[in-house]
Amino acid sequence: MFDTITVVGNVATEPQYRRMPTGVVVTSFRVACTQRRQDKATGAWADASTNWFSASAYRGLGEHVHGSLHKGDRVILTGKLRVRNWEAGEKRGTSVEIDVDAIGHDLLWGTSRFTKDAASREDAQPAPEAEWPSAAPGDWGAPAGEQAGGAPAGESAEEQSDAPAPAEPAYI
Repeated sequence: MFDTITVVGNVATEPQYRRMPTGVVVTSFRVACTQRRQDKATGAWADASTNWFSASAYRGLGEHVHGSLHKGDRVILTGKLRVRNWEAGEKRGTSVEIDVDAIGHDLLWGTSRFTKDAASREDAQPAPEAEWPSAAPGDWGAPAGEQAGGAPAGESAEEQSDAPAPAEPAYI
């Protein structure tokens, strides 16, 4: 049984890529999550404590993390939490580690562009033709009794010049 954790923070170290003797890819990095608090008296924001996590992504996810993330990137990640006590000579401490299950850029702070890798594309199967609407893209989503552009059936969109132009559907 594992504890699952979701963390929003900054990549604190440049992700380190390595291949284990077994051939498994591992990309490791640190994540810092600083809590911010607003001082009610002054209204100013101040940093509170920072939680530090060691994170590791394995196999294909490790490859993608290495190719996508850099020190300073704001991320959201989820994974299995491991807390370990350690000793090294007279030094003792506790490490908090996350085995990453999923990770991505935090889009609150910027934009990102997703690109599927070649292996994912090979696995993808196109949907059967019968599952796709037979109407032209501009007709998708037109309510019953209307044609594209919001015009009642039998009346063209040009005949309703005061009607707003419909937004083009987003193709995903």
